[in-house]
Amino acid sequence: MMKKTVAALALTVLMPAAAMASEGAERLTRMLEPLQTVEARFEQLILDGSGERLQQANGHMWLSRPGKFRWEVDAPYQQEVVSDGSEVYLYDPDLEQVTVQALDERVTHTPALLLSGSAGELTESYEVSRQQQGGSETFRLVPKAADTLFEELHMTFNGERLAALQMIDSTGQETVIEFSEVRTNQDIDDSRFAFEIPDGADVIRDSH
Repeated sequence: MMKKTVAALALTVLMPAAAMASEGAERLTRMLEPLQTVEARFEQLILDGSGERLQQANGHMWLSRPGKFRWEVDAPYQQEVVSDGSEVYLYDPDLEQVTVQALDERVTHTPALLLSGSAGELTESYEVSRQQQGGSETFRLVPKAADTLFEELHMTFNGERLAALQMIDSTGQETVIEFSEVRTNQDIDDSRFAFEIPDGADVIRDSH
């Protein structure tokens, strides 16, 4: 059973690359900083390097910055990723297995937890460029470190609303996530980010 959790063109040839990168990072920081909480439905599509569909899923996500996140895949295979701000829990009901990791710098390189982190961290960890088309803006993030789970991350906003994420890994496989029913800066109870390990589940603690 296959399961998996959750290029910009220059705006002008006259603008130096360093200036474009700086402008992109500053603009993305301004877009993310006001987002204290986000709740949305999502549809996730995974494509192989040739563009063939490998998996399609949908679900619900909640985010409360800094560091708190809940990502629930409803179908076709149920899965949960929960961060309480100090630890991250990955629960696979089919396997009756929970993997627990500390919320450290390596874990925050995953796209889901990247969204719940500090916007200022983007300029330190990623090279950011920006492309605007009509009312949409797409930001291309390339990790500076070599041990991340993806080669590129694209964030697309429609106006001020986060509309989509696209991740590309070293094999060319793409994960495309489109958001709908997006609600921002609404109250989300902290209990949403508390994970209770189910009775009988195997627990694996990742110390790396």
